[in-house]
Amino acid sequence: MQLSSTLSFLVDAAAETAGANRLLAELGAHLVADGLPLAGGALTLEVPHPLIARRTWLWQASNGDVIEALGFAPQQPFAMPDAGPPGDAGRRWLRGLAAGPVHEDAIGPRPDGPTLGWIGTRAFTPDETDRLRQAARFAAAPLAALTARATLTVTLEAYLGRRSAARVLASPLRRNTGETIRAALLFADLRGFTALSENHPPAEVIAALDAWFDRIAGAIHAFGGEVLKFIGDGLLAIFPVTTGPRSACEAALRAISAARVGMTHLDAERRKQGLPPLPFGAALHLGEVHWGNIGAADRLDFTAIGSAVNLVSRLEGLCKPLEKTVLVSGALAAETDMPLVALGMHELRGIALPCTVFALPEN
Repeated sequence: MQLSSTLSFLVDAAAETAGANRLLAELGAHLVADGLPLAGGALTLEVPHPLIARRTWLWQASNGDVIEALGFAPQQPFAMPDAGPPGDAGRRWLRGLAAGPVHEDAIGPRPDGPTLGWIGTRAFTPDETDRLRQAARFAAAPLAALTARATLTVTLEAYLGRRSAARVLASPLRRNTGETIRAALLFADLRGFTALSENHPPAEVIAALDAWFDRIAGAIHAFGGEVLKFIGDGLLAIFPVTTGPRSACEAALRAISAARVGMTHLDAERRKQGLPPLPFGAALHLGEVHWGNIGAADRLDFTAIGSAVNLVSRLEGLCKPLEKTVLVSGALAAETDMPLVALGMHELRGIALPCTVFALPEN
């Protein structure tokens, strides 16, 4: 059976493209090479993501460029308004490229499945319309493979973080794989969370936790860090040392400063609603951690362990008795010129040597 250039690409190579954006661009180029008068194309996928409901890639035939439009999931506090019905962003964009009707095909049997749309430099003939439909049918298998790959990546990133997800995907699924890295560590948790849990309905407790994690994790990610673990009402994050320890340490300090500002605003809003504030404690430290797989033979976790992790968690435990919100170890303080308050040497439970402790100024 002699296949066209387009169908040969979809059968032999499309599943190995780097992503849906490249599949759309290469598919469009093959269709043009096979004589279809395309001005542009659009591919829309529903995606599993905490914030994004769907992604639409837009391809322009004149220069081969691909741009992306996002449709956000509803009821996300920091999301932009949703872009409208599935495929609508692509249809609007295609109509702006050329006159004539947009040709659109659903890919696969599901009603919420991918859609592939095209617009021509002129109206498509019945034969050209049939060829576009045939291309959409052949695109189902490679697109399913690409979607499965993307779903795995997005899911791992949502639960592990971008860097950790990339490590998991690139490494064998077994114990004793990982590396020792140097990083600025941040450990933080809420104060009085047990009382909050016991005295408020579960929905209010979950809303409080989500609001807290939005502020602290959002600040960590904004300054280049990564949350490794949510631990009850707390979290452990790392800022890996890449170019030098100073930049990682100052990124961690800026992140916790931004989180503190965010929590101040959140507490003000909670008071207006008659809700209690959410005080927290945090500690920062610089040290080496082992970053990799740990766990049972058939149930793994990807995390950071080591004496530096133990120290930063014990240091955070001093926040309450010292009546400070943010404590900083001497190791991290030595790598920054940001103003800190010296608090002297302190014993840390389970840590052999006393730790030099500093505090981030409260004002």
